[in-house]
Amino acid sequence: MKRLVILGSTGSIGTQSLDIAREYASEFRIVALAAGRNVKLMEQQIREFRPRYAVMWEEAAAAELKALVSDIDITILSGMNGLLEIASLPDYDILLTAVVGMIGIRPTIAGIEAGKTIALANKETLVCAGHIIIPLAKKNGVSILPVDSEHSAIFQSLNGESRDNIEKIWLTCSGGPFRGKKKDELLKVTAADALKHPNWAMGKKITIDSSTMVNKGLEVMEAKWLFDVDYDQVKVLIHPQSIVHSMVEYVDGAVIAQLGVPDMRLPIQYALFYPDRKKADPQRQRADFYKLRQLDFDEPDGETFTALPLAFEVGRAGGILPTVYNAANEEAVAAFLAGKTGFLNISEMIAKAVAATKNTADPDVEQILEAEKAAREMVCSMIAKE
Repeated sequence: MKRLVILGSTGSIGTQSLDIAREYASEFRIVALAAGRNVKLMEQQIREFRPRYAVMWEEAAAAELKALVSDIDITILSGMNGLLEIASLPDYDILLTAVVGMIGIRPTIAGIEAGKTIALANKETLVCAGHIIIPLAKKNGVSILPVDSEHSAIFQSLNGESRDNIEKIWLTCSGGPFRGKKKDELLKVTAADALKHPNWAMGKKITIDSSTMVNKGLEVMEAKWLFDVDYDQVKVLIHPQSIVHSMVEYVDGAVIAQLGVPDMRLPIQYALFYPDRKKADPQRQRADFYKLRQLDFDEPDGETFTALPLAFEVGRAGGILPTVYNAANEEAVAAFLAGKTGFLNISEMIAKAVAATKNTADPDVEQILEAEKAAREMVCSMIAKE
């Protein structure tokens, strides 16, 4: 039996991870859950899975939850201290990090230092702190198993192969709801328009990131750290069907890909059971190659979706610039979802924040968090002037 701590249990990845735990109930024990402010759903999860600990990011939410589950033997914690405490517990096996944002960095470090396997669904951890996380994982003999669909596909395509033989990594993406659109067609799009992803059911923030292609930019930076490749080896490929989840091209010209229907439960399940594969519920949809008539591929439009080429520039520069890119995007997306700024302004504000920042090489966690704060303040200032 594998014992799990899940950070972000009420979000899209977290709830689907609990679907897996429910489906294979005899295989898992939930030790601790953490969430932001969704007290109602957390209460339901506690009553079903009976963890020993639960953490709410907001102190008021933790107090409300504590009152609701007073009939259950459970410890309720809050904030970063709560996340660090459950990540550092001695008696569990896998830390699934599915929180959104940079709050995932410190608990991931705590989990690595505790010697736990990391099932990683928090992009910011490697985007902003890959230079810290990867050496620390190697030092502690800890495995980092990717949960993102694309990185899981690459991980699976590398099974049995030497990473020295990688020539290219092909990161696929659907192109989002605005695939094929030009800038003048995106001037008046709304948050409701951007949230209509053609293939994937995801949280609001990551869905907006998909529409701007920021999400793919973050995945490019994440791939560099996960698979120890240069940015010149990472290629982005538009694939509207979302059947080919990503590919590895080897030095001899062979290309190995992982294919399947767009269902996040597959990469989650692969990470949680690795290195084994478990038979999935027959009711889950499978790829039907008799009905699948074609697979389309195209080059991304960097002139319209400028955040993608900027991600390559930022990744190559390293230092605190990936943090600035990420933090500026988070603040800009929040403003867009609140109706305070336009869609195209998201990428523009990221670029302005990056350009206004003096880089710092090899930042520590405190410098990373300071850069995050400064980038957010820059974007807030930009929004206030609109």
